[in-house]
Amino acid sequence: MTHKPVEPADAATLILLRDDEVLMGLRNRKHIFMPNVYVFPGGRCDTDDEQLDITNTLAPSQLRRLSKSTSPERANVLGLTAIRETYEETGLIVGYPDATRQSELHGWREFYDKGFVPALDSLEYFARAITPAGAPRRFDARFFIVDASNAHGRLRGNGELLDLQWIPLEKTDKLELPTVTSLVLELLKRKARGAAQEAHQVAKDFETRYGREVFEYHI
Repeated sequence: MTHKPVEPADAATLILLRDDEVLMGLRNRKHIFMPNVYVFPGGRCDTDDEQLDITNTLAPSQLRRLSKSTSPERANVLGLTAIRETYEETGLIVGYPDATRQSELHGWREFYDKGFVPALDSLEYFARAITPAGAPRRFDARFFIVDASNAHGRLRGNGELLDLQWIPLEKTDKLELPTVTSLVLELLKRKARGAAQEAHQVAKDFETRYGREVFEYHI
């Protein structure tokens, strides 16, 4: 019997940077997809992200970057997913204070009840990667960066990510990491050093070693 290929679901990840540190957490061992590894907060897009009435959008420069693979509307949805998932998994709100607005959407009600609206224009689109064909679960994941100064609240996990902590970029290679997360971190290190040519070689070496393409990255 021939099995129909699994289509990748849209997903988004948020990389929170605090000086030379990055926020990461350990995926619960009960997860079917990538258990017991350290990752950035993130997850798949849902209908609440598609239906939310937003007050700001991704910056025009970031929309242009994303336009290679999606529409402006979908690009904003991806940004919202990254912000929502970050709040759910870490308790940190990437948003602007605004007590005048509310949302009845389940995924966003608590975020708005805290007196914030999502700060889409604070996100920087960094990279895109797709789970290889043949995997039982596939994601078309976009990675966004945000400075931690744009995040409000205190770290508190919801059980999806354990051991949440700020980790120096140069020490992340000591963690148990998914392959693509390891790659993104290596690209981040080159970005922090302004070493674009090194980043290009890192991506090329990754493709040679794993036969997987880094579809987009911006240094």
